[in-house]
Amino acid sequence: MKIKVLGSAAGGGFPQWNCGCSNCDRARRGLSGFRPRTQAQVAVSAAPGSWILLNASPDLRQQILADPDFAPAPETRATPVSTVILTSADVDSVMGLLHLREFQPLRIFATPSVIRILTEENSLFRCLDRSAPPVQWEPLPLGRRIEIGGATVTAGPIGGDFPDYAGQALRRQLAPPEAVICLELVHGGRKFVFAPSISSWSAGLIQFLKDSDLSMLDGTFWTENELIKVRGSGKTAREIGHIPISGAAGLFFHLAHTPRPPHGRRVLIHINNTNPILEESSDAHRAVRDAGLEVAYDGMEFEL
Repeated sequence: MKIKVLGSAAGGGFPQWNCGCSNCDRARRGLSGFRPRTQAQVAVSAAPGSWILLNASPDLRQQILADPDFAPAPETRATPVSTVILTSADVDSVMGLLHLREFQPLRIFATPSVIRILTEENSLFRCLDRSAPPVQWEPLPLGRRIEIGGATVTAGPIGGDFPDYAGQALRRQLAPPEAVICLELVHGGRKFVFAPSISSWSAGLIQFLKDSDLSMLDGTFWTENELIKVRGSGKTAREIGHIPISGAAGLFFHLAHTPRPPHGRRVLIHINNTNPILEESSDAHRAVRDAGLEVAYDGMEFEL
């Protein structure tokens, strides 16, 4: 199973287009130790010549064009991208679907609630149904193994909420556990866990992680009040739906009590532009490495 990190930043990328924080300013000036990053996007291949996209970032078009593995063969109109699996209806997870509307057969897996948000309420995504052939929307059950693109996939609830753009009338009809999920992909006896948005720690997540060979986890914020400190106001990390890496009951604390295989790797992804781990010489970045974690960057690849 091959895994590619096409993008590793949170919404807005790094540097963020409208942000002049210390991280973004130094990244714009090209200082060493500040790698630019596009918005979080992962691709998985469990069968030759076929790729599964995990979510569909707003930067998806440029991410696909930058990697020759996704190029069509000469004199063809085709793509090795066959499937998309969505972990939520968050804008940063679904906007890239609009780049995939060009008369291309495609299967999109999501929980029934997420499918309803995108197909019943948001008219913009109806363009996917007007392509020839139209995309196939496939309900993704929770807690049940299904075969997708050569991998065995299991989705699990992970807390969180539906996006603010979902109307209140529809929200009352939706199942809360289907709002945000994590994914387990298994192929050839090796397990990959993808959880880019973690609002709280759960027994279900621990079960996924304890024997995973590779896990990509929510690295959005370093501290609970990170955005408030930068902006002077706003919401905490958990109020936005992301457990911080450091601090009481943060990611460090929980991972220290969650077993993993001797050679299992844990990688932080979906990193906000304000997060000090983006500075590779920082104490925060060093603390991540000392904790046995890695910081995702665009172009990172794994083979399980």
